[in-house]
Amino acid sequence: MKEHVLSREQLLSCPPDDVFEFFSRAENLQRIAPAFLRFQVVGMPDRIEAESQLDYKFRLFFIPFRWRTRIRSFDRPRGFTDAAEAGPFKAWHHVHEFKAVETGTLMRDVVTYRMPYGPIGALVHPFVRRTLDRIFDYRAEVMADHFVAAPDA
Repeated sequence: MKEHVLSREQLLSCPPDDVFEFFSRAENLQRIAPAFLRFQVVGMPDRIEAESQLDYKFRLFFIPFRWRTRIRSFDRPRGFTDAAEAGPFKAWHHVHEFKAVETGTLMRDVVTYRMPYGPIGALVHPFVRRTLDRIFDYRAEVMADHFVAAPDA
């Protein structure tokens, strides 16, 4: 099954500690999800740390989904990695990096994922990819509003 990669970068005018703190809090995960997902955190510690389990539910076109991820690496304030244990993808690995730069923080996300259901998954992948792009576009807007986007370096 083909592996897909989604990669995003964003400059934020704040230190990495502030960005890491934002992502460490459960309530902020709901803030960065667009309303059309009806995304809810249904199980998560108050603050994430190594091996934290996170449970979510969301809807996409009236289809309910549940998702469980686990924090696999945790390096405050440089970033963390989560991987799906259950959910809509055959595989999901999300690296969050927060690098100090002169103007603040370079936030980088690299998501590696595989679609389920063989040929059916391959057929719906273009729709899934557009939806993931919309989700990460929305997330970038929220982060820019919350932290004030840094000018391009």
